[in-house]
Amino acid sequence: MQTSNFSRSGSDPKAVAISRTRPRGWTGRAYEPLAPSWRLLQAAKCGEIDEGEYTRRYYAEILSKLDPREVYADLGEDAVLLCWENSGAFCHRRLVADWLEEELGILVAELDEEDRDGPKQTLLYDYILRPPKEVK
Repeated sequence: MQTSNFSRSGSDPKAVAISRTRPRGWTGRAYEPLAPSWRLLQAAKCGEIDEGEYTRRYYAEILSKLDPREVYADLGEDAVLLCWENSGAFCHRRLVADWLEEELGILVAELDEEDRDGPKQTLLYDYILRPPKEVK
């Protein structure tokens, strides 16, 4: 299993969209249970919450309600999980990857645009461990 974004891997036959929206004309697979809620997306887009709060809420609202073994079985071991964000940017696909890695003991690598010969892991620990932004 790997992660990527629509612009890089949207035509991959193993691609599975896990985002709330998909590109116009998308005909590939979609896995709605992993899509963030509209409310969570809106809070993040308008700066109402930071990455730490987004992570906390995504785990509480989405991942805590799912069985990682079932999700993995539904997606398939060769799936490429897609959302909109660029490689290295904070995004929920890497939260899903970290969750699957922790729960199942597998590696879910990010496809690296610069190195097409093999996957490159993008870790979110720096995002998660970063002190939260002050909210006023």
